[in-house]
Amino acid sequence: MIEDLWYKNAVIYSLSLEAFMDGNGDGCGDFEGLTRRLDYLESLGVSALWLGPFQPSPWRDNGYDISDFYGVDPRFGSSGDFVEFMQHAHGRGIRVLIDLVVNHTSDRHQWFQEARRDPASKHRSWYVWSKTRPKNWNKGMVFPGVQTSTWTKDAEAGAYYYHRFYDFQPDLNMDDPDVRTEVRRIMGYWLQLGVSGFRVDAVPFVIEGSPGPSGRTPPLHFEYLAQMRSFLEWRTAGAIMLGEANVLPPENKKYFGAHGDGIHMMFNFFVNQHLFYALASGDARPLAKALLATKALPPSAQWAHFLRNHDELDLGRLTDEQRAKVMERFGPTPEMQLYDRGIRRRLASMVGERSQLELAYSVLFALPGTPVLRYGDEIGMGEDLKLKERDAVRTPMQWSAEAHGGFSTAERCVKPVLSDGPYGFRHLNVESQRRDPNSMLNWTVRMIRLRKECPEIGWGTWRVLPTRAPEVLALCYSWRGNTVVTVHNFSGGPREVRFSLDGVEGGDRLSNLMVNDEQHADAGGVHRVALEAFGYKWYRAGGLGYALKARRDSGAGVAW
Repeated sequence: MIEDLWYKNAVIYSLSLEAFMDGNGDGCGDFEGLTRRLDYLESLGVSALWLGPFQPSPWRDNGYDISDFYGVDPRFGSSGDFVEFMQHAHGRGIRVLIDLVVNHTSDRHQWFQEARRDPASKHRSWYVWSKTRPKNWNKGMVFPGVQTSTWTKDAEAGAYYYHRFYDFQPDLNMDDPDVRTEVRRIMGYWLQLGVSGFRVDAVPFVIEGSPGPSGRTPPLHFEYLAQMRSFLEWRTAGAIMLGEANVLPPENKKYFGAHGDGIHMMFNFFVNQHLFYALASGDARPLAKALLATKALPPSAQWAHFLRNHDELDLGRLTDEQRAKVMERFGPTPEMQLYDRGIRRRLASMVGERSQLELAYSVLFALPGTPVLRYGDEIGMGEDLKLKERDAVRTPMQWSAEAHGGFSTAERCVKPVLSDGPYGFRHLNVESQRRDPNSMLNWTVRMIRLRKECPEIGWGTWRVLPTRAPEVLALCYSWRGNTVVTVHNFSGGPREVRFSLDGVEGGDRLSNLMVNDEQHADAGGVHRVALEAFGYKWYRAGGLGYALKARRDSGAGVAW
């Protein structure tokens, strides 16, 4: 059972194949290059890789406009290269998750080409059509300010087709049972090739019913998620679905399933946005409330927490005042902003100071769930605002101070490697940070190891500890007789916090997990913990010897 729930105590590393490592010297990352870098990923200590789309595509939306769900784009190699990569990843104990992008296809996909040519084609009903322009033709755009409609007239078909995203990405009609059968076939194909599951793109749109020409709000069919999960678990033990669904807390349970029969994991966008508000304002109270609002989960479900990803930092769930505060601190100029709701910058350049960068990642590893890292963040990469839209945060990995940051030997790369300023590859790269024991890279490796040595965070019950300091977030985790406490100060000044661990055996003594130090409660059972500006501390209750005994008594493994 624990093996099937591996994702509860994992660290996931997200990467874009085209931007990670070029193995054949053509300027584009590929499976050959990724395979060469598996030793690096193993040394980081990550449990699983999440790969962005790599299937054949016109590549008008970074591969999310897929034209064939059953292959590998020649830019990245062959299906044989994929299988070779999977063999090497499994040999290192690294699981692989891939994007499942099935709410739409490319308009160059064979299915859509047949559907537009022949009204009698079986694929006609695989898409959503209207003979007349629907009333809501310019509503519900995913990319406001860039996208102008959700219905587009196709001259060859003589009808309008529906697209939540760009007009070259027609939506699949999930109300059609043949489409749902095909989605399961796609899942089965990649499961057979060894993947451990899928990051399901745009989940609300995958389960959205056909809107029709009337402009009505389409219903959400959560039973589709249960069907997908049932198929997944029937085919491969331990395989999971990690969903992208930026929804409010009351809606979360519907995605996980009333009986835990829905999606296995979801990204916690609600907590992510309030975490950035805490970083911008120094006030941790809204973050604590967001954590409590998303606390209730089925036993097998898990949140995936992140700081930055391959998209913009979406701030749509914050109040206007909170959003303005985050924008002012992290994205004050128009070129840093996107879609009237977010920021298109990487974490290191947004935060600036190393102390705040460490704080942010320490919080990420301490949140109740599974942390997801984005490639390059372990060395503190920046963004290139000269690139359009979300491409600003999708520049190639910076491996060394060599040409193109060691990413490629080609004369020109698929995207320019960041070269100017303090975040340029000559100053900031993996090779130089490997040799520096105090580098961001080596700090991140230590934090990954620490997080994996604290299964209480992934498996245990948790609570927010009252600290009497609005700038400080203190979390207490308990599992199998062990307790871990993490304390984070979002303020730019020092703070002292007080808390008690009532009901925790051995709670009068806290051992610091990062330095050789112990914290003892006073006669009243109260701990007083001093934190420097942007400081953080991780503790284990009862001391190391107590934890070892508790683990033996419970039959749990020992992580030290």
